[in-house]
This record gives sequence, structure tokens and C-alpha cells, in this order.
Amino acid sequence: MKANFEVAHVLRQHWKEVEKYPQINSWQLRVLSALRRCRTEDLGGHVDACTDCGMMRISYNSCRNRHCPKCQGKNREDWIAKREAELLPVPYFHVVFTLPDTLNQLAMHQPKAVYDSLFEAAWQTVACFAKDSQHLGAKAGMIAILHTWGQTMSLHPHLHCIVPGGGLTKKGTWKTAKSKGKFLFPVKAMSKVFRAKYVKALKSRINPDKELINVLFQKEWVVFAKRPFGHPKAVLEYLGRYTHKVAISNHRIVDIGQQHTTFSYKDYRQGAQKLEMTLDNLEFIRRFSMHILPRGLVRIRHFGILGSSSKQATVPLIHRELGIPIPEKEPRILEIYNPRYCPCCQKESMVSIQRLPKRGPPKSNLPKVSAQF
Repeated sequence: MKANFEVAHVLRQHWKEVEKYPQINSWQLRVLSALRRCRTEDLGGHVDACTDCGMMRISYNSCRNRHCPKCQGKNREDWIAKREAELLPVPYFHVVFTLPDTLNQLAMHQPKAVYDSLFEAAWQTVACFAKDSQHLGAKAGMIAILHTWGQTMSLHPHLHCIVPGGGLTKKGTWKTAKSKGKFLFPVKAMSKVFRAKYVKALKSRINPDKELINVLFQKEWVVFAKRPFGHPKAVLEYLGRYTHKVAISNHRIVDIGQQHTTFSYKDYRQGAQKLEMTLDNLEFIRRFSMHILPRGLVRIRHFGILGSSSKQATVPLIHRELGIPIPEKEPRILEIYNPRYCPCCQKESMVSIQRLPKRGPPKSNLPKVSAQF
């Protein structure tokens, strides 16, 4: 269902002010411009007509930007379809690595160093515990997804990770984790290792202030572990919720006025109670822009036995080890926009009959078409 309000509406309403806003850099401005123009005549498009009933419509092109609330549906489904064949027939565990708010200021000025260090430290922490025979004694795998926002679009960098419940030994045999329904490794110990690994990773990229490092070691870092997923397909459902999220979905926006934007959020400190927050429009845009990632930063990464260079060999090997064949790919029912669907006669009979250049012609100049051609 189409949202009543969109991030793009706020951007178009205040674009001249956004262009001059000192806290939005040139890269963020470029991304925001793409979101503002998404599915408008600015990007061109095409005229569609139904071969059955003759109904016509204009379809404008998408910006395809990964930060756009309107462009993630198909990307998400395509990504999940590729992961389906890589699922292992083992329990998966969910762990979240969170950076302390002490690093927020640095994340705003040097986001690539902060976020690359987060990925590196999280994987090194998992790999370190997995390698230890006391915990597992095998090579693990991990898929990590970067989120930088909280429910109110405040800066809250954290990784959502899924880890298979076991690993491959040096002999190439599968070793199942002795988890007994709990997470693979003790989270309090992981938190301390994660902190040390992160500081080391950050120092390898930049020269952080000594006072900042001291404060980081004084803080208690958070590694949150959830119980394992019930079955491998639950992993796909989870990934569908988290992989292609953006800072805020259009459906969460309740109202857009001349000066303020109101949106809904969940307060997890009050039992996930649903509340509303109202922000000045430029503050809303500023908060959204904080979560625009640097150019080229990969926000979904695969590690260990699930790494892109390893999984072609490891996934079939683990299936053979466990005596479970790789399941055949099942067709997914996609709840995304179908360009061939005609809302009038409800048939898949729409075809494109004309391309529209950027800044397309007014609707009154549309060509006439008969129901049959």
C-alpha cells in the first residue's frame, strides 16, 4: 500500500534550504537529490498501456539509490533469493554488536574508518572464540548487516549478525556447537574482546585521540545475543526485515506540515510502546542524512565459511557432511510492484508504448491508443 507521506515530500518542500544547510555535505546532498527526484518526471520514464482494456498510465523511473525508502523492495527480494541456496541445515544464532555513543562524533566525521573497524572487530571477535577449542574449535562463518540508526533516527551504529551453529575443523569436517539453546559464546567475555579488537582496528585506520581511547576502555561495551532461529528459513525471514532497511520508512511518517514532520517510533525501554515524535523539517532531514553511508561502503558483508570466496566450496561440503542434500529452490511470492499488472482489468497486460525523456511531457500530450494493437 502506498504511503501517504514520503521523505521525498519533505525534501522537495525545503530543497533550497537543504542545498545551503551547513551540516549536509556534498555527497549527502547528491544522495538526497536522487531521493527527491525518485519516480518523478525529472528522471524520465515511460507510458504504459493495457492491451486488453486500453487503460494508460505514466511510470516514472526510480533512482535505485540504496538509501531510498521507495527502491528497496526488489533489491531485498533479489538478495534473499541468492542467499536461499547458501543456507546451511544447522541452527543459526543472532548477535548484535553495538558501538558506544562516545564514537558518534567520530562516526559523523570519519564514518568509513568507524564502520569498517566495526565489521573487522565483530568478525575477529566471533572468529577468535570459534577457534578456541573450549568454545568450538572450528572455523565459523558470519553475515553482518550494518545499521546506523535508532528508532528516532539518532546515530546508533550497530551490526546485526547471523552465525551458523558450528564450523569446519582443519580436517574439513563439520563440528556442531554445544549451545544447549543458548548463544555460541559468553557475551560478557565477547564484549571485552570486541572492545579491544575495535580499538586496535580503529588505530590501524586513523590516529584517534588518546583521551577518546581511554574513555572507550572505561565504558562497558554491549554485545547482545538472542536465542537461535527455529529453522534455517527463519533466517531468510529475518534477513528480509533487516538487509535493505533505511533510516526511516515512508509508512512511519504520520504527517508533514510547513514547519514540522511527525513520525511514529517504538520505545523499547517501554516495552516497544508505539509513540510519535515531531521534528522541525530541517532537523528531520539532517537526522536522515546522518545515515547516508560513504560512497562505496559495503553494508552487508560475509565472513569465514560464508565468505564470497569460500561458500562455493564450503556450503556443498557441509551439506554432504551432514547427509542433507541442498534443497531445490522454491519460488518466492513477491509482494512488490508488478509493472505488467493493470489495475483496471486486473490482468498482466500492460506494455510500454513510449519512452519519456527527463522532464517528461505534460500528460495532455500522451498518445492515444486503442484496446487492441
